[in-house]
Amino acid sequence: MHTTSPLANGTILDRRYKILRELGRGGFGRTYLAEDIRRYNERCILKEFAPLVTSSSELQKARELFEREAATLYTLNHPQIPRFRELLPVSVAGGESLFLVQDYIEGESYWQILNSRLKQGRVFSESEVIQLLLQILPVLQYIHSQNVIHRDISPDNIIQRSYDKLPILIDFGSVKQVAVNAISQVTGKSFGTVVGKDGYIPEEQIRLGKVYPASDLYSLAVTVLVLLTGKAPKNLYDVANGVWRWKQEVKVSPKLEAVLDKMLAYRVRERYQEAREVLQVLQPSVTQNSYAFTQMATQIVAPGWHKITNAVSQIATRIASGGKSKPPKPQSSPSQPDNLLYWRALAQGMSVVIVPALVILAVIKSNLFSLLPNISLPSPPEISLPLPNISLPSIPFPSNPVSSHPSNSNQSEKERRIKIRQRIKDLKLDEGNFYQQVDELFYAQHPELNRRSLTNNSEDAELREKWYDIAESLLEQQQ
Repeated sequence: MHTTSPLANGTILDRRYKILRELGRGGFGRTYLAEDIRRYNERCILKEFAPLVTSSSELQKARELFEREAATLYTLNHPQIPRFRELLPVSVAGGESLFLVQDYIEGESYWQILNSRLKQGRVFSESEVIQLLLQILPVLQYIHSQNVIHRDISPDNIIQRSYDKLPILIDFGSVKQVAVNAISQVTGKSFGTVVGKDGYIPEEQIRLGKVYPASDLYSLAVTVLVLLTGKAPKNLYDVANGVWRWKQEVKVSPKLEAVLDKMLAYRVRERYQEAREVLQVLQPSVTQNSYAFTQMATQIVAPGWHKITNAVSQIATRIASGGKSKPPKPQSSPSQPDNLLYWRALAQGMSVVIVPALVILAVIKSNLFSLLPNISLPSPPEISLPLPNISLPSIPFPSNPVSSHPSNSNQSEKERRIKIRQRIKDLKLDEGNFYQQVDELFYAQHPELNRRSLTNNSEDAELREKWYDIAESLLEQQQ
């Protein structure tokens, strides 16, 4: 592959994407940060694939092959995966290139976080890498269930999202592989490119070009070793003997040591075959039903989620003190999104740390929530979810995705909310993902709000109208 000249800042592609700056480059081309001027200047990522094609017809053929082979990638729908928006064929500086458009994730990569810590003489702790595993393994389970293998997991391809600190899996190597295959078919040339970073990918991927779910688990384990030790894979792997020698660099619990050893096994069949298996070892107290609940920790967090987490923290405090703590001060009711979003937000605050504790405590205390008479939580939504075998507090709320509204809300506002939800259903969109997009655009336009939840007060009426305007505009674009 050749690389074209870099695009100047301010260049507009397809009369839509304005280049802000170049983020990096590699063997497949350059990566740019851009603004979508048709979507409120929403930021996005443009990944360039600069193939050795000589005509626009060859480029169009490469695009068709790419889109056909990558059809599954475009259907991926998970809040910890950037959406693949579209593929653009563009003539750049006398050459023909393909640009893949993806969501932009605000945050630092785990490689950047590690480098910052190394300057202070620190690395990641065992508890931190376990939390990373618990949060990223459900994402791998999801993509593998869709017959997609990432192929390029490493610390710089996992971003810690700024606003909720969840790990986001980016830069799918499978996308690059599909692009290479498509371009090879068009040009008749073999690039012999191995997708994946040296040291992070297993032998079957390097030598045979074959990948399995266990291949991604291998790369994730190498990522964990790098975060724990602060050393590159080449300094941890004994090439002569084909074994990992990391235990002399860092001491971890026997359980984590055994998990990493199995994930790093040389033979594919000796590794865990699914991400779910690793989760079940790391969280043995989590049953099959509650596993689905734990997965919701990776789901969308609605505005006001920190208030829900605070309420859960109160519950944990009162349990720990035997129910003798002072009644908490009255707090404003949490943001009241759609039922499913609310449970997802609850899971965000509970699943990684508090849920396992509640599961254990529930076995001991059959009347768990009798300790909590002074915590104000509304009555339960009538929904059925795969929850752990514990009694959860009941939480109902109206259908408004942004904030709570009194029963005497303006009728036209209620009708507007109903119409938005109905259109989401008609278009078969993921309601949670859609609300998250609207929130991101809304708060980007109103940074002065500092992401605070909108209230039912009259002074927020205009802001609520703007939220609805954005939602309706996005729905128009989905037609």
